[in-house]
Amino acid sequence: MEQFHQTFFEESFEGLDLMESALLALDPGAVDAETINSIFRAAHSIKGGSATFGFSEIAGFTHLLETLLDEMRDGRRPVTRVATDLLLRAVDSLRALVNAAQAGGSLDAIDISDVQTALQAQLADSGDPGAVTAAPQPVPSSGWHISFQPHADILRTGNDPLRILWELAGLGTLSVQTDLSGLPGWEEFDPETCYLGWRIELRGAVAGAALEEAFAWVADESDLDIRPLGTSLPATTPDTDDGSVVAGELIAERRRADRRQAPDRRSAPPSGDTTSIRVSTGKIDALINMVGELVITQSMLGEIGDQLVQGGANGLIEKLRDGLTELERNTRELQESVMRIRMLPISFAFNRLPRLIRDLGTQLGTQLGKQVELRMSGEHTELDKTVMEKISDPLVHLVRNALDHGIETPAVRIAAGKSPAGTLHLNAFHQGGNILIEIIDDGNGLDRQKILRKAVERGVISEAEAAAMPAEKVEDLIFQPGFSTADVVSDVSGRGVGMDVVRRNIQELGGSVEVRSQEGRGSRFTIRLPLTLAILDGQLVRVGDQIYIIPLVSIIESLQARKEYINAMAGSAEVYRLRDDYLPVLRLYEIFNIQADANELTDGLLVVVEGDGQKAGVFVDELLAQQQVVIKSLESNYRRVDGISGATILGDGSVALIMDVPGLIRMTSIQVRKPARKTA
Repeated sequence: MEQFHQTFFEESFEGLDLMESALLALDPGAVDAETINSIFRAAHSIKGGSATFGFSEIAGFTHLLETLLDEMRDGRRPVTRVATDLLLRAVDSLRALVNAAQAGGSLDAIDISDVQTALQAQLADSGDPGAVTAAPQPVPSSGWHISFQPHADILRTGNDPLRILWELAGLGTLSVQTDLSGLPGWEEFDPETCYLGWRIELRGAVAGAALEEAFAWVADESDLDIRPLGTSLPATTPDTDDGSVVAGELIAERRRADRRQAPDRRSAPPSGDTTSIRVSTGKIDALINMVGELVITQSMLGEIGDQLVQGGANGLIEKLRDGLTELERNTRELQESVMRIRMLPISFAFNRLPRLIRDLGTQLGTQLGKQVELRMSGEHTELDKTVMEKISDPLVHLVRNALDHGIETPAVRIAAGKSPAGTLHLNAFHQGGNILIEIIDDGNGLDRQKILRKAVERGVISEAEAAAMPAEKVEDLIFQPGFSTADVVSDVSGRGVGMDVVRRNIQELGGSVEVRSQEGRGSRFTIRLPLTLAILDGQLVRVGDQIYIIPLVSIIESLQARKEYINAMAGSAEVYRLRDDYLPVLRLYEIFNIQADANELTDGLLVVVEGDGQKAGVFVDELLAQQQVVIKSLESNYRRVDGISGATILGDGSVALIMDVPGLIRMTSIQVRKPARKTA
């Protein structure tokens, strides 16, 4: 049962995300009927699933939501901004209920009760005072005749006719006549086939909608005819030309329409807390094909090996080389196919932002009168699932900052010759082996003079350094710990989490973030991320007899050190002057206590790396090849080692450690200002 629960939770979260997206897209001034229908279908599915699995609290709450949506889609209630806001709150509460049912956590019962009360009040209100209330559907006072003939394979679809009979028994007085005419002989009997049919008489004031709901899940898997008592059921096939109410046909048609209009679940929005991935059959097919190719190549190499053992080496070396080339190609394609399984479109991360921007826009609009228009592009760009989950928080922080500090009020924008509404643009695209995410606003941009003044006040830089600092360096100062230029800490941002945390979180993903801004024109934050955390492009370097791997994304350049540019700071730290910068030198053989070939900087190589916004020169004996490496967790297989982010196995079977460049720089705790003395 637990696996069915998990499927229900996943589908419920998908439905909730779909409802939220559709509600955000719902324009009260130009209502799209299909949008309301899609929201209703999602709510109806959640209600049906929760009732089936015994989550009565979810089913009861969703019933209120569904009733409100039903009135909207039937035109009995106008779609207003107030109603849309309430429905969004209801989606939040419903998500909390599903989360609690899944994880067993606590609930904010007061908040859910408030929303429930608000839904009931909304339902009690007729809505638009000028609207004409639709006449209630007639409810037969006597009851219904029902002919229910399930299709033979209805049991294989997971539906249980007995459950429907029990549900009907709860609506009124029920009498059932079973049709046994379809029963085969014992020798032909299949326990998974349904041979029975029922003619049912349901007495009581039962609304047609209640019957529609009871048969909603089996309308496509049965022949159904429902007529008010007083009209006779046909003996065989229902006749729809007699003008009577054939509710079964209406149910079947609505069900078929729902299925035709249901969105493709493969492109559905993400669940709230996913522990699984829905993979397209195309990706699985590609994976199976590659495994087949590998089996063929393995067979070919095995045959060559047998012939070599038997001593026949004529022409086999060439065949062996061809086989190994084929194996390499198959392995690479198999690796890419497996990695594609974990890839999800960036829309999974983007989709939570329209709601955030709507809520913040409402909040800021109330406080400051701000207006914000959101644009998104590149939503189909794919990114590893793990990276996706970890980039969401930094993304939210950058969007909050753009709305709070970047976008101006309408009055300020009009005075600056801009449109009253600010624009926030989210963009994602591939570049090389990375994915780039841009957060672009057309606000007032960064105030460089204010940033420099704050940096000098905080002692981050000296006044002389501030005077000589290039523009891009000034913008980078906002990533310093605790740095803020905000005069007032607002409710939207400024909650103690600074841009240094954003940069650190992104760097922990092996990525980087930079900002470019133009005063009065806006800012552009660019996040560069690896496609996956499982594989990285690395530069192999040798120190003594040890091989280390430096992520290529951290490397700026490599150079042969020149004696006249080597300096020492007050104390023991070394720095190397590279053009206008002084780089701290990290001697790996000292950090990891190993024997190196070269102890003088001029005898080895300096690999210039960047991490945490600071550059450094890593001193190594030799540069080797560049290659993709599969990352293995050192912490789970051994223990955490400072300055090392993981390990990998090289082609010769040896283990190489992967450097954590920001960690190495933090370990050395070198603060570079200027050289104290020259040693050369």
